[in-house]
Amino acid sequence: MRILSGLQPSGRLHIGNYFGMMEAALKLQHEGEAFYFIADYHSLTSIHDGKLLRSHVRDLAIDFLACGLDPAKCVLFRQSDVPEHTELAWILSTVTPMGLLERCHSYKDKIANGISPSHGLFAYPVLMAADILIYDSDVVPVGRDQKQHVEVTRDIAVKMNLAFGDGLLKVPEPRIREETAVVPGLDGRKMSKSYDNTIQLFEEPGALKKKIMRIVMDSTPLEAPKPIENNSVLDLYKLVASPADYQTMVDDHLRGGIGYGDFKKRLLEAMLAHFAPFRERRAEIVADPAYVNRVLAEGAEKARAIARKTLDRVRAAVGLGD
Repeated sequence: MRILSGLQPSGRLHIGNYFGMMEAALKLQHEGEAFYFIADYHSLTSIHDGKLLRSHVRDLAIDFLACGLDPAKCVLFRQSDVPEHTELAWILSTVTPMGLLERCHSYKDKIANGISPSHGLFAYPVLMAADILIYDSDVVPVGRDQKQHVEVTRDIAVKMNLAFGDGLLKVPEPRIREETAVVPGLDGRKMSKSYDNTIQLFEEPGALKKKIMRIVMDSTPLEAPKPIENNSVLDLYKLVASPADYQTMVDDHLRGGIGYGDFKKRLLEAMLAHFAPFRERRAEIVADPAYVNRVLAEGAEKARAIARKTLDRVRAAVGLGD
């Protein structure tokens, strides 16, 4: 089983990125042949500062490695180090109906949130399809909000196979962790940089405490039972606490007599404990810059070897080259 997943270097990772995508992806590295890429081509739709993008790319590589990505068990690389992605994207675009892209929710959502419309933003799903298809991927772990893009990828692969030969491109399957696909932010909405409601994955303890204490809750009196539905503190606690501790917090909510401030303190302690090993590993990686460079270079070499085979197959089928 070949697994493919990518993440945009659009700023420091937040816990929504981790629980929505990274945690599942990291577990999959033990189940099959895993390819994980840093989607810097995609980031060009929103970042127009070369120095900033390079910094984001490096931070993301470090964070991935700190969270448990093992280069001995998977391949980590920069998307832009494998230019075959963009050539395949152009070929795929020649069979991709405009209507298919016009129906994509992500483009509409980004425009609604103030991102300037561009061809790159509109054609994002085609490049994403190339990212997936060029590795003959079987499984694509994604957040729920990216499921439509995998469905678009499947549609494009089918169209290519119908036009140029059955079996030319493998049709992948999405894998979504429904129970943690949407992580609540500080304001109760989905955690997203677009909403400025995130908790960074490696937030400093003091800043983390301030953010957790800012989480928006209802005005239920201290002595009264607290609602457990649509409760951001409880939902976040479930991600980082043991099942027994989570159940205790649920029981305390239902019993009443404890305020939200106490529950937020429990969340802070659980979050610090959960991510402590990752924080220690990150400090080790930052102290060895050559290690990150080596991992990315070796990953790109392995990725290109496979991507080139797929692209050669597609070029021959569509009539490019001798």
